[in-house]
Amino acid sequence: MPEGCARGGPALPAADRLPPGPPLESPGVPRAAGPCSCGTPPGGHRATAFLLEAGRRLSASLNTRRCARATAELAASFLADTALVVLPADHARRSAWLRVSAGRPGLQEGTVSAAEASRVPGLAEALAGFPPVPSRWLDPAQAPGWLLPPGSGPAGHLLVTPLPGNGVAAGALVLARRRGGPAFHDDIEALAGLFAARAGAAISAAALHQEQNAVNAVLTAALLPPGLPSIDGVELAGSLRVAHQAARIGGDFYDVFLPAAGDAPAASGRAAAPLAVLGDVCGKGAPAAVLAGQILQSLRALLLVERRPERLAALINRSLIESPAPDSYATMVTAELHRAAGGRLRLDLAAAGHPAPLVLRADGTVEEVPARGTLLGLLPDAELLPAAVDLAPGELCLLYSDGVTEAFGGPAGREMYGEQRLKDALATCAGMPAEAVVQRLEQLGTEWLAGGEHDDRALLAIRARPR
Repeated sequence: MPEGCARGGPALPAADRLPPGPPLESPGVPRAAGPCSCGTPPGGHRATAFLLEAGRRLSASLNTRRCARATAELAASFLADTALVVLPADHARRSAWLRVSAGRPGLQEGTVSAAEASRVPGLAEALAGFPPVPSRWLDPAQAPGWLLPPGSGPAGHLLVTPLPGNGVAAGALVLARRRGGPAFHDDIEALAGLFAARAGAAISAAALHQEQNAVNAVLTAALLPPGLPSIDGVELAGSLRVAHQAARIGGDFYDVFLPAAGDAPAASGRAAAPLAVLGDVCGKGAPAAVLAGQILQSLRALLLVERRPERLAALINRSLIESPAPDSYATMVTAELHRAAGGRLRLDLAAAGHPAPLVLRADGTVEEVPARGTLLGLLPDAELLPAAVDLAPGELCLLYSDGVTEAFGGPAGREMYGEQRLKDALATCAGMPAEAVVQRLEQLGTEWLAGGEHDDRALLAIRARPR
């Protein structure tokens, strides 16, 4: 049996109703004797106004339920005493329905099983996308009780038409007139078909939009910066600002991978250690984000068998060179984190075509780590010059992408931020927690841009926790 509920709500707002005048074949209004002088069917001007109003309201939303509600409200205001929109069945073979009745406030909605829906004459065929059956062939006495609102009495006339969608029906529209009211004549059926085509296109577009949004949300969630793990004796903080904020994803990436049982040993031969990575791929937006995600997934798999920075870079380089996608280039910097005696932190660093990491000492001195390497995806043999750095408690290492230093701004908006400004800004952050350092640098970079366009920008701060 169907499940339904009545939801209170306003009837069709006065502003959304048609201008005064007898609607074409409205219930209770006698049918005109013949065509008007302009050659249109009786009430043709009103029909045109109705279709224009339908187009306006149906195009105002990309939400499936709102489009279905607008369809039912419009149909009940002009075509029938009761209008019911039935949507395609879900995986449980149940169809959602929305019902509006003229003169009754609010919207009723619920769900119905496929078996119960098939009891409505012509509904199963309409949901399958078949052409509508003429109203005079449908027996309203066969309509189940759930089709009409309680207390409305039996239906005198039924009209069921598909809501054409994108290759498949977007649902079905059921129109009912009370017993004793005018029948659905050919001109009304034709008008209902025109209206259903507009409504079906709107509902189908809304459903496609919502489906694409759901897919995008899943993909975006997989490409967003991760929550950084907690590591004893280490502070971690990161920031990612993409070039196109509306997309929320871009070509810069960072992550920190914790070792798991059975992981390959560290480059030094010691037990596997946490590995921080920050990189930048060629391009912007979704294509760049997809490539960045592929690199991160590749690293996650490679770390099960390999942790040497030069080998990781070589394997990523090979995969990019063999990629069928054009412009598959990337820069990357990695840092293995090893805790040492006295609360110190040793970082084994390697950079492939990436800006050199910066170290902030306790006295405010900023040092550039001499880690160098070849851009990934450019040459068959990627060469790396690794480096190591020791951090005393409270000292910090900053990994960053070139979008930070290549940001154009300043008084005229045409000056590059540059490495020296970044070093000077970092020097003022001595003694600050990693999170505060990242926030400070991000704030200064945003102020420099002054709302101008920018590339993706990524920061990752690694600090030896003060004792």
